[in-house]
Amino acid sequence: MALHRFSTRLPARLTPNRIALALERKRREGCQLFDLTASNPTLAGIAYPEEEILAAFHDPAILRYEPSPAGLPGAREAVRRSCARRGLEIDVDSIVLTSGTSEAYSFLFKLLADPGDAILVPRPSYPLFDLLAGLEGLETIGWPLRWSEEAGWRMDLDALERAISPRTRAVVVVHPDNPTGSFLKTDEVDALVALCRERNLAILSDEVFHEYAFGPDPRRASSLAAVEGVPVFALGGLSKTAGLPQIKLSWILLGGPAEGRRETLDRLEVIADTWLSVSTPAQVAAPRLLAAAPAVASAIRARCAANLAALKRAATGAAACRLLEPEGGWYALLRIATDRDEEAIVLDLIERDGVVVQPGWFYDFEEDGWLVVSLLPPEEEFREGLARLLARLAC
Repeated sequence: MALHRFSTRLPARLTPNRIALALERKRREGCQLFDLTASNPTLAGIAYPEEEILAAFHDPAILRYEPSPAGLPGAREAVRRSCARRGLEIDVDSIVLTSGTSEAYSFLFKLLADPGDAILVPRPSYPLFDLLAGLEGLETIGWPLRWSEEAGWRMDLDALERAISPRTRAVVVVHPDNPTGSFLKTDEVDALVALCRERNLAILSDEVFHEYAFGPDPRRASSLAAVEGVPVFALGGLSKTAGLPQIKLSWILLGGPAEGRRETLDRLEVIADTWLSVSTPAQVAAPRLLAAAPAVASAIRARCAANLAALKRAATGAAACRLLEPEGGWYALLRIATDRDEEAIVLDLIERDGVVVQPGWFYDFEEDGWLVVSLLPPEEEFREGLARLLARLAC
């Protein structure tokens, strides 16, 4: 019998790439691997306040189901208080809960665009945007981040403006970006808001890593939820804020002009009401989980800072690679000096050294010669993997 015709919104080919196949083979063989791509804090030896987190799920209210499209009031109030702790004042009625950031994107793409419309997304950046938009029948158009010795990573606003077409409905920014670790600066946000106001575009600001900065910077923009000039939707969630990716709870913060916000919320609630996807236990537990979040985030920041310091020491003076120091987040970029392509190097590291890193093409870098490493692994594992990585690059 002939196979059913599948939607073109899915990738045409689902074959694992060579890196995934090599990793699967090594794991099947029981080989020791130093995974410098680890992004799951629950498996990284991070200290959690276990009693507080577990106690959050002992509330009898978990047994009652009260459907609320935007989220239970107590959970949204907990998000509001969490935002206030980092200096962002937002009205509780401007918060909509989702079961994860991916779902938040799905809701917003449904809210803002029709099939065939386009969304502008940063390059390099998170590799899931194309699939998330494609599942909604939308096209993603990349706009570039550029790096320079003088300014670090900056938005190429001229290229972004050229990418706008009559089909464009929104611009996605990641603040700080993953994997460059670069925060938007206030002058960039001012220019972006002016452009989006002129071209009638919304801004989707992914801020899941926002509280993981490696130091102060007076040029750094605060949350874009505070922007008033254009519709803004800022995204966050327990996955990064509290290091709890298994408790599927994220949020959308509505910024922008007060005029029209009620209609925006009403339409967003229609979408949320259709799914009612956020679990009651996650919402009931949210106040206590967010109260415990600063301790977890502090432990993650300490881990990332220690591994970044080790990486800076190891890469200083290395001829084969250069660290482009991140401003925040959980990742770091290495610019490699080699005539070999990234995939060959990554495969060599897996096969010969038992070290796992990501190639730049995973994140849509425009040119070859980038490796991405996570700063989250346990420190001893990170240092050993890093030593093997640098030794291989020096060969």
